[in-house]
Amino acid sequence: MTLQQLKYVIAIADNGSINLAAKALFVSQPSLSGAVDKLEEELGIPIFLRTNRGITLTPEGSEFLGYARQVASQYQLLEERYIEKTVGKKTFSVSMQHYTFAVKAFVETAKAFGMDEYELAIHETKTYEVIQHVHNFKSELGVLYINDFNKKVIEKLLRESELEFHELFPCHIFVYLWKNHPLAGKALITMEELDEYPCIAFDQGMNNSFYLSEEVLSTYDYKRIIKVDDRATNLNLMVGLNGYTLCSGIICEELNGSEYKAIPLDSEEVMHIGYITRKNALLSPLAQKYIEEMLKYREYVL
Repeated sequence: MTLQQLKYVIAIADNGSINLAAKALFVSQPSLSGAVDKLEEELGIPIFLRTNRGITLTPEGSEFLGYARQVASQYQLLEERYIEKTVGKKTFSVSMQHYTFAVKAFVETAKAFGMDEYELAIHETKTYEVIQHVHNFKSELGVLYINDFNKKVIEKLLRESELEFHELFPCHIFVYLWKNHPLAGKALITMEELDEYPCIAFDQGMNNSFYLSEEVLSTYDYKRIIKVDDRATNLNLMVGLNGYTLCSGIICEELNGSEYKAIPLDSEEVMHIGYITRKNALLSPLAQKYIEEMLKYREYVL
């Protein structure tokens, strides 16, 4: 296996076509196909599935691509620093469940470095994908929560993916709703009081297990529930339907505005919010700064 073969795989995946990748790399299509065939034979796995409709990554190929990108990226950094004597763009990527404070920490991280050139990425996504993104090197960090209910399942997934969970802080459960919601004036809310209002939960797609739910109390028998894919829709439904969601209680008005509030839920449930990394990973300065920014929110919980 060579670095050139890794670059070939990345180019094919990015272009979605061997012909287009060959043109981008200025090599012949037969040479490119032959190099990938030899790599697949050496690895003993099919990286691409070739059909009349085109080429797609196999599940094994998707995992391999993540490692290939990491190796190619690290080689580029070495080349820039020690051969070309230049410093390239700073890069950092994080995947997360839908936490406003984690987005705000990302904003502050980008501001703090004051870099002229960078390539950053932030992915608000499903729980299982947060884990997969870190495992497959798409993201350096992942942000999610663990509680007594989902702990065994999440920890099993992390072990299988060779990842580690690092707690940031524990927090009680809050009801997040519109400031004009009928229950917005209460100091404490019970689940029974919420029964007549729709619970808004983030859809987990094909991995829609109770254990992977982004919201705690996922096994509660909700009378009304609405699944959404993004935070903006969540907020709109809070206003339009007097909906609510269950959260950590950390509100960032700079991002979501002052139209919403968090009220404690009458529950002993505790969620432990943290970040995941690959085992024994050496974190980049950007990742370290991002963690530092997230830790500032400790003072808002418990």
